[in-house]
Formats: sequence, C-alpha cells, structure tokens
Amino acid sequence: MVQASARISDHFLPLTDPRRGKVTYPLLDMVFMSICAVIGGADDFVGIAKWCQKHRDWLARFIDLENGIPSHDRFNAVLAMIKPEEFERCLLSWILSLHEITDGQVIAIDGKTLRRSYDRKSGKQAIHMVTAWATRNLVSLGQLAVGDKQNEITAIPKLLQLLDISGALITIDAMGCQVEIAAKIVDGGGDYCLAVKQNQPTLHAGIQAFFEDHLADDFARQRAWKYETKEKGHGRIDHRQYYVCQLPDHLPDAKRWKGLKAIGLAIGTTNRNGQESIEPRYYILSRRMSARRFANAVRSHWSIENRLHWQLDVTFQEDLCRVRKGHADVNFSSLRRTALSLLKNEKSAGVGVKNKRLMAAWDVEYLTQVLFGTTVKVQ
Repeated sequence: MVQASARISDHFLPLTDPRRGKVTYPLLDMVFMSICAVIGGADDFVGIAKWCQKHRDWLARFIDLENGIPSHDRFNAVLAMIKPEEFERCLLSWILSLHEITDGQVIAIDGKTLRRSYDRKSGKQAIHMVTAWATRNLVSLGQLAVGDKQNEITAIPKLLQLLDISGALITIDAMGCQVEIAAKIVDGGGDYCLAVKQNQPTLHAGIQAFFEDHLADDFARQRAWKYETKEKGHGRIDHRQYYVCQLPDHLPDAKRWKGLKAIGLAIGTTNRNGQESIEPRYYILSRRMSARRFANAVRSHWSIENRLHWQLDVTFQEDLCRVRKGHADVNFSSLRRTALSLLKNEKSAGVGVKNKRLMAAWDVEYLTQVLFGTTVKVQ
C-alpha cells in the first residue's frame, strides 16, 4: 500500500462508523473511494460505484479491495448514516493539512439551496447549505445544513463555532447582519464586514442619511477614505466607488453592535448600451480599514457565488442531484465542496475546474496529484 493513504486515514479516525456488527467494507475505504470518484466525475452513488469498478487496480494501490467494490446501494446507505458534523470536520482537517489558510484573509459566509433534495413523497424539505469560504485560498472551511433560507440566521453562529476565525475578516450578506452574529465574530477574534439593508431599518436609515449628507459636498465636513475602480468589458462599463468613515458619534442603533468602528458605502454604476444604473450598498465594519481593503472585502464576498456556488451547479451538477436518503444529501454536498477545493488548489494543469475534473477521470496520476498535492509512487 502507499503511505499517502495512511496520511488521509489519520484525519478520518474520529469518524464514527454507524454500522453495527461485522462490516464487509471498512468505513475509511468507502470514504476514500467516494472522494476519489467525486473528484473524477461521479455525481451520484451509481457514478461512484461505476467509477470505482473502472479504477479498481488504481484504488488497490491505496486500500485493500479483497472484498471487491461496494454496490451503489451500499455507498448510499453508509453515507446516509454518517454524522454530517463529524464528516465535515474530518474533511476539513484533511484539506487544511494540504493547504494552509492564509492569516488575516476574507472568509465569506453564504447559503445555497440544493433544489433537487426536496422530496414531495416523504415531505422532506430541500436542504439549504450555509458555507464558509476562504476567498484567497479557495477552500470550503465548513458548512451546515438548515431547513430553509430563513434559518441561516441561526445556522451562522453554529458554523462560526466550528471555525478558527481569529484575525480573519468575515463577510456576510444582509440576512446575516444580526447583533448576535456580529458579537460571535468579535468574540472569536475576527472582524466583520456586514451588509446592511432594510432588515435593520434604523441602522440602514442612519447610514444612508449620513452618506447622502456628506456625498452632497464631497465629504468637505467629514474625513473619508475613498477608492474607485473602472472596468470595461462584455458590453458594459462598471464604475465602482468605495467610501469608509469612522463610526459617526450619533449613528442610530450603533450601540447594539459589538465592536462597531466604521461604516462603509459601495456605489456600483453600470453603463450598458447607454443605459445607466446606480446601486448603493451600505456596510458596518468592526475594523477601521482603508477603502481599498474595504473594496477587496466587498468584491471578495462574491467569490463564494462565482467560485463556489456557480461551480457546484455547472461543474458538479449540484442542483440536479436527487440524492435524498438520510444524511446522504448533506454528506454528498460535503464531498462536492471538498473535491472543488482540491481541484482549485491544484495549479499544475493550467485549465479550469471542469477540465481538471475530466483530467482526473482520464489520468489517475493526475488524480493522485490532486489528492495528495504531489505524485505518489508505489513502494
């Protein structure tokens, strides 16, 4: 066997085997096979079983296949029983052993619904996943399943408990702009950049009035840090302006927000075919920062949409996946996010994630590179 497989097993030792009595297929072997198959193109349990059958000789370099390859029903049954919280921690432990997270970076938190996980027959709701995404390292740091989008508010504090956020800047959209969440971030040693909308009406109105007043005379009476960008492409011109001001003395509702030190404004002006649209967005910040740093935080947050959620739908067909049994939908979602993180952090191929996944399906040596960060030779 190859020593690299033992390195992976070290991270999955805490994973509880939900089966009772004598088992035919060791749990860690089934997990390893599942990870490899999802990286290599499998999008359901039938695909996992078929992929493993096709690559049996390669898998035998790493695990004991004396009892053969499990059926797709066996993969489904086991993944449906594994505790998602344990599985998530084990996957993250392994990923972080390969890819160190950069200190002080932006961590974006956002939710996504797995649309086909809804089951009318059983009355099971579609699963809504709340994910933390390291925007610079392109690594999924953790996720939690909730019943619907509204439950993001209760899920985010639980997700923050699973993460080491010390020194990080946490960005969340307006739904996560909650007093309790802000306090949780500060207590965890992080800072926040939270979007403010009408769900916090007093705070939103106060920030809006402040910026409208001072924009009128170009901040002649108020110190402000400003940064702007202009981009042209795809038939449109985007002009973005970013402003940061220290916390005003009499901002309404400010005292409720732990650690609040500054407020921000991002104005996006888009001109397409002579038609101009302007969108202002308001933020609260627990760290005084330059406008350029603020701009980076705002733009980085959309990385979770463009580089995680979009890739999951387009490359991994997540919205079409009909896995529903037990915890299988949540655990399969964790497998997809792990596979995506590994593929994004493999830099030698010089192609996009979709083609990296094809390469991993065609070339097991490239798959070895994705899994272990290096080419592994059989002893």
